Amino acid sequence: MATTKRNNSNSTEEITKDELSLVRSYLLLTFIHKVFERDCRVISKSGLFKTPQLYIELVSGAAKKASLMLQEVNRELTSRHLKINTVRQDQRGVEAQYNCRGYIGELNILWPGFRREMMLRMRAYLGLATDSSMVSREEDVVQLALSI
Repeated sequence: MATTKRNNSNSTEEITKDELSLVRSYLLLTFIHKVFERDCRVISKSGLFKTPQLYIELVSGAAKKASLMLQEVNRELTSRHLKINTVRQDQRGVEAQYNCRGYIGELNILWPGFRREMMLRMRAYLGLATDSSMVSREEDVVQLALSI
């Protein structure tokens, strides 16, 4: 679940739901890209795989898709005069502070929802099934270690 905290300035134009969705996508894509990049490094250095190049190619392709989506989100943020000032994470979740046409606010996403959406998107970028019941079962077994 995402929560927003808005600090009103003199701007009469508040941030829209679409713009909040862009902030959310920015956060998710940033984390997803970093996870895929890290996974590629770990696979290549682990020495555990007989054919690491196949797995690196798969994960690297997903990282490129996430990167392209992130570039598009950044273009859209710029066109809407929306700037992400800071991104922080703690034991509760991820927080972004943003400025949109002079309007300052925060978007907070708790870890359970953030992880769930990350897994769905990551599965899509990897070309895997995105059945939500499958993802929720996987969440019980695997916790993503995330850090920027």
